[in-house]
Amino acid sequence: MKILHISNTAGVAGVIAKYTDRLFNTRSRVVQRSNRFCFPVYGEVWDCGPKMFTLKCLLKARKFDIIHVHYFDKIIPYLRLLYPRKPIVMHYHGDDIRGKWNLRRKYWSKANAVLYSTLDLLDDETPKRATHLPNPVDTEIFYPRNVKPRSKTAFHLSYNADDLAVKYARKHGLELVIHNQKRQGAIPHLKLPEVLCRYEYYIDVKRNQQGELYKVPLSKVALEALACGLTVITWDDKIVNELPPQHYPENVAKQIFDVYLKIE
Repeated sequence: MKILHISNTAGVAGVIAKYTDRLFNTRSRVVQRSNRFCFPVYGEVWDCGPKMFTLKCLLKARKFDIIHVHYFDKIIPYLRLLYPRKPIVMHYHGDDIRGKWNLRRKYWSKANAVLYSTLDLLDDETPKRATHLPNPVDTEIFYPRNVKPRSKTAFHLSYNADDLAVKYARKHGLELVIHNQKRQGAIPHLKLPEVLCRYEYYIDVKRNQQGELYKVPLSKVALEALACGLTVITWDDKIVNELPPQHYPENVAKQIFDVYLKIE
């Protein structure tokens, strides 16, 4: 079974491809456009514009059994036009579909399977056939290091909610370090475990541009922090100490492989 993953939102496609290839002998290829949040751990990066990226994906799709699209749902009508019988998976990851199920219907309705990554994306407009696929964490990259973190310290990636991160840090008596990726630059994905393991806590709070709090149980970075042995403070001030089993890559790979078998 040959799988083409188009785009690699938050590195999810790369983790899925790595573990389905290992566990189920699929042959996966992950392609994404170059940007400051690239995750080229398992896959490749194309340095090209959006039109050229689309064209290259449409041509490459001819050689694959299943096309797994992440975020970039606008490509689906073109894929369906060129390959009317080829199985297509549409995988949503956040703001690409949050509150937009009816608006994006013209795209996802042409896919054979529809996935969404976090339960906050589920609402009254979500199609009944859509499936929740938990975000996987590559536990070969994110794991506890033999370095003792600084006591009573917390780390936070800035997403318009620094004030809430500061509030929670003070409440729990933590020294807080905030990293603003727009001002300080994105942390390379392979460097993130090293950064996380310096701290005891990760404070997982985000707001969108309208100031609305994301009520996601655990973000992708929070899951990676848990895998590294940190304690996570969630958006509603809950404490989480362990990576939930459904986010282990082997479990996610099994779930998505079952999806592939049903639509192949």
